[in-house]
Amino acid sequence: MKIVPLLGRILFALIFVMSGLNHVMGAGADYAAAAGVPAARIMVPFAGLLALLGGASILLGYKVKYGAWLIVIFLVPVSIVLHNFWSVTDPMQKQMQMAMFMKNMAILGGALLLAYFGPGPYSLDKH
Repeated sequence: MKIVPLLGRILFALIFVMSGLNHVMGAGADYAAAAGVPAARIMVPFAGLLALLGGASILLGYKVKYGAWLIVIFLVPVSIVLHNFWSVTDPMQKQMQMAMFMKNMAILGGALLLAYFGPGPYSLDKH
């Protein structure tokens, strides 16, 4: 059962490593700009760097508590600004944005657990 936290960290981190790489390259800047994010061409790569560093930290089990806080710092503004379902009038878009917001809240819960409990037995921090 000691492998379960490792598997959980890997699965948790994949979304941040993969999307972080894309965002560092500027993917999503147009969407963010359309959503009203100021200086989206700067903010999206910066957010991608937070996601990438946090995800890599969690994936490798190195300074996981700090990496988890990077994910928290990434998720809170992204969720509020880009998935603000409460201000959407189109019912289908509202439902989609609410699903994305709630997905982010679930992931935020996982990041907070990692920030508190750390990486588990198989990690670089434990060696």
